[in-house]
Amino acid sequence: MREDMLTIGAFAKACRLSPKALRLYDELDLLRPSRVDPDTGYRYYAVGQLEQARLVAWLRRLGMPLARIRQVCALTPAEAAREIRAYWARVETETAARRDLAEFLVRHMSATPRKDTTMLELRYSAHSDRGRVRPANQDTAYAGSRLLAVADGCGPAGSSASSAAVEALRFLDTDELPAGNVLNLLEDAVQGATQAVRDAADGAGEDTGTTLTALLWTGSRLALVHIGDSRAYLLRDGALFRITDDHTVVQSLIDEGRLTPEEATTHPQRMLLLKALSPTTPATPDLRLQDAEPGDRYLLCSDGLSRVVPDAAIRRLLTSTPAPDTAVHALIAAANEAGGPDNVSCVVADVVEAAA
Repeated sequence: MREDMLTIGAFAKACRLSPKALRLYDELDLLRPSRVDPDTGYRYYAVGQLEQARLVAWLRRLGMPLARIRQVCALTPAEAAREIRAYWARVETETAARRDLAEFLVRHMSATPRKDTTMLELRYSAHSDRGRVRPANQDTAYAGSRLLAVADGCGPAGSSASSAAVEALRFLDTDELPAGNVLNLLEDAVQGATQAVRDAADGAGEDTGTTLTALLWTGSRLALVHIGDSRAYLLRDGALFRITDDHTVVQSLIDEGRLTPEEATTHPQRMLLLKALSPTTPATPDLRLQDAEPGDRYLLCSDGLSRVVPDAAIRRLLTSTPAPDTAVHALIAAANEAGGPDNVSCVVADVVEAAA
C-alpha cells in the first residue's frame, strides 16, 4: 500500500466518519474511495480526501440531507459557504416554528377549561378540485355548523370510499349533539365510516380506501378524528400549527430520526400510508379534544395541498384572506399553480363570537 493511502479504518478515524458511513457514501457516489482492491474489495482512501470527508461529516452534524451535501461538495468554497448559510437560515426558521408549536402545546396542555359564557360559533367554507393531472376527483370535502371533514380516496372506488366515509359522519352535523362523550361519538362514527367504505369497495378490489380528517364542534371545543395523511392546521395569533400527524412510512422514519424532513420530500415511499379507512385492514384513528378561542382559524386539507404548497405559503394565504370562502379558493389555486398533481380539497373554518 502506498504511503499516501489509508485503510478505511484509519481514514474513518482521521475524518470522524464511521466505516459504515463511508461505505454508504461510496454507494451514493458522495465520497468514493481512491482505490478498491480487486481481490478483497477493501477500500483505500487518499490522504488528500480527508478535507472533503471532514466537510461531509460536519454537514451531516448540521443535519443537512445527503442530496444537498453532494451539491455543496461540488461547489467552490465561496459558493459552498453561501449554500450553507442559506441552509442554516432555513433550519433556524423551521426551529422557530417548532418552538412556537412546543409553546402552543405547553399552553394547550396546561390550560384550564373555559369558564366564561362567551358564545362561539363557526364560519366555514369547503371546496374540492380535481387538480390539473388526475382524470377524476377522489376527494370529498364537507363543512357544516358542527362537522368539518376531508377525505382522500384511493383505489378503483376511491371516490365512493371518500364520500361514503364523510356521509357516515353527517348525522353528527345537527343542532344538538347526541348524548355521550364526544370522542366516543366520533369513535363510533368512524366504525360506521369503516363499514361504509367496505360497502363502497364491494367488488372494487382490496386497494380501495380513504383517509379521513374531521373536526366536530361542541360549542367551545373541537373534537378531532384523524387517520391517513390528510391534515388539520390551526392558525392562532398569526402562527400556524399542524395538529395532526401523517400516518405514512416517511413520517415514521422522520419520527425515528432515520430521515430528515427534506429527505422525505423525495423518498420513493413518501405517499405510502401506514393507516387508512380500509375494507380489509382495521385501523385505530387518532382522537383528541382541541380547545377553541375566538379568532382561531382551522384548515383541513388533503395532501394535494400540503405536498405542493409549503406551510409558510399556507400560513400567508390563511393570514391574508379574511373570508373562509376566499381562503379556500386561494389555497386550491396555489396548489394548481404549483402543478396541481393531485386532487386538492380544503375546509377553512373560523371560530367567532356568536351574534347576540
